[in-house]
Amino acid sequence: MKNILIGLLLFTNGIIAQKLSLEQANHLATLPLKCLQQEYPNKLGQLLLNETEIHSPKKLHPAFYGCFDWHSSVHGHWSLVYLLNNFPDLNNKEEIIQKLQTNLSKENIQVEIDYFSKNHEKSFERTYGWNWLLKLQLELEISAAPFAKELAQNLKPLTDLLVTRYHEFLPKLLYPVRAGTHNNTAFGLTFAWDYAVYSNDKEFQYLLIDNAKRLFLSDENCPINWEPSGTDFLSPCMEEIGIMCRILPEKEFLSWLKKFSKNIFKKDFSWQVARVSDRTDGHLVHLDGLNFSRAWNFYHLITLYPKQFSHLKPLAEKHLNFSLPSVVDGNYEGEHWLASFALRAFEEIK
Repeated sequence: MKNILIGLLLFTNGIIAQKLSLEQANHLATLPLKCLQQEYPNKLGQLLLNETEIHSPKKLHPAFYGCFDWHSSVHGHWSLVYLLNNFPDLNNKEEIIQKLQTNLSKENIQVEIDYFSKNHEKSFERTYGWNWLLKLQLELEISAAPFAKELAQNLKPLTDLLVTRYHEFLPKLLYPVRAGTHNNTAFGLTFAWDYAVYSNDKEFQYLLIDNAKRLFLSDENCPINWEPSGTDFLSPCMEEIGIMCRILPEKEFLSWLKKFSKNIFKKDFSWQVARVSDRTDGHLVHLDGLNFSRAWNFYHLITLYPKQFSHLKPLAEKHLNFSLPSVVDGNYEGEHWLASFALRAFEEIK
């Protein structure tokens, strides 16, 4: 672990906005690989109707039982598929593929579908876990590897079910959730949008556009000085920007953004990183995720509109740099999920 930490600290002695090296990718891959089939400790988000529903995490969720909770397991799977897609010579490649094939078997996915199909579990992982599941589906589908094509087919029925859940739920959501944690509505639409575009699902795209506009288009003056709240791992302001820059055309988006966060256009725009007082506390360590959330949204804006937002690059690098060493600090409270957030930020560096 010490050597891994030293390797990641090397990120911080130069310009960070570079694609990952193979060595760095290998460091990050160790974390989801380690916990992908680690059943305990585990936090279940289960609603029990009676004693017959009490089972072990692996029996309840044979695909996504590792890495402490369901959604962390899902984005741990995404992390490994993402790394395999971008680094064909990744260490432990065969072990990674074997674990992915074991977890994402057709039979295991059917058990996950059965769980989601319970009437009292329709809100399970809504919408945070749903969003990450669609990202995993997309990463599998864009892969040229034969193993990924098979796993994409296995996962697709669960993905289709969750798309249906979006259609059922979003029209009922009269007000957005603006928290910086799992229920954040804006974040819950972002990867869903990316998947809808990739899969050319026009009906899903229209659903996301209509509801994002209904929920966010009239927003003005996002209070960035209110961030962070004590246990945020998503930036409420930046995640809202993240979905609106996806669904709005350029002119409309820039006009909206000037009302929503006009200071972000200023060349001297600054924002203090979120600091963590105790990384052994599973909630306080969330703030490292917040830094990554800000970073990936900054990078996304820079890529879309370099003329307007190239000045945000140092700020993105500052946030990424600050929390990157903590990804492998030896504390499971952060290690089981932070690699995914770091990789998500690196994914946006073009």
